[in-house]
Amino acid sequence: MSDKVEVTIAGAGSWGTTLAIMLASRDIPITLWEYRPEAVRQMEIDRENREFLPGYLFPPKIRLNSDLQAAAQDADFLLIAVPSHAVRSTVARLSKGVPDKCIVISATKGIEEGSLLRMSEVLLQVWGGNVSADRIVALSGPSHAEEVILGQPTTVVAAAHNIESAHQAQRLLSSERFRVYAHNDVMGVELGGALKNIIAIASGIAEGLSFGDNTRGALLTRGLAEITRLGVQLGGRPATFAGLSGMGDLITTCMSQHSRNRFVGEQIGRGRKLRDILAGMTMVAEGVRTTNSAYDLARREDIVMPITEQVHRILFEDVDPLQATMELMTRRLKVED
Repeated sequence: MSDKVEVTIAGAGSWGTTLAIMLASRDIPITLWEYRPEAVRQMEIDRENREFLPGYLFPPKIRLNSDLQAAAQDADFLLIAVPSHAVRSTVARLSKGVPDKCIVISATKGIEEGSLLRMSEVLLQVWGGNVSADRIVALSGPSHAEEVILGQPTTVVAAAHNIESAHQAQRLLSSERFRVYAHNDVMGVELGGALKNIIAIASGIAEGLSFGDNTRGALLTRGLAEITRLGVQLGGRPATFAGLSGMGDLITTCMSQHSRNRFVGEQIGRGRKLRDILAGMTMVAEGVRTTNSAYDLARREDIVMPITEQVHRILFEDVDPLQATMELMTRRLKVED
């Protein structure tokens, strides 16, 4: 990748900061945007993000900015790495969209509450005709920031309607420790990355209830079945959900000690209330909001998603996790699909 490439990353959480350090370590100029001026000033002093990624110093190629319009005005690539509920308000700061040459990479996994839009759809709705769908790329796959920052081998997928845009993102991000595959099923890639967080909460609940490997294996396989069922109904391709952004991310998120969604579920399984768990977390567990959105999507599309339904009842209707488990186990017997 040429040194003349300019990259702006919107979002200085753990993932955005990890991407910034990863790219800047390859001498790619990075502008890292954070909406709080006081946080920008502190990171400029420390040359480190002590709030979300302590212990990793910024390479010289990282600049910081709290003005997104200024940060993105010369960008060849704009990476969106804010939580899903903040995507709309963040990109609205770019009232005229982005430069004509700019490829926009959505690195956020989620479905917006209320609108039930995927992240790429939120961008297009906010920017109207100012940005073509062909220039928007969805980045997804098993990629915990805690391991990427250590240089542990990681493989993800970049999906775009225009495969050349996916290839451009692929060339930008790929390295010997971070491999990127190109894809053109944006719907499937975004839905897989978002919906797996619900199953991760369920996996955590099972852990908190002291269930074993049999239960976890059932949750992963039946969870993937209902993710695929909804995804295909909405236009995704079945094979996509067997790939990195589907099964790959699902396995990682359900099994990993780094998973915030699994942590939330585990705490609920141990008897804590959702509001108390979230109040004590700095990071965002995307699966909580996504459960609400997926529940509404399933009802709208008349798709059966029993695990999602029970997670929704546990999170938002205060149903006892053990009771919800028993209801799952005693559903009408059927043929495996």
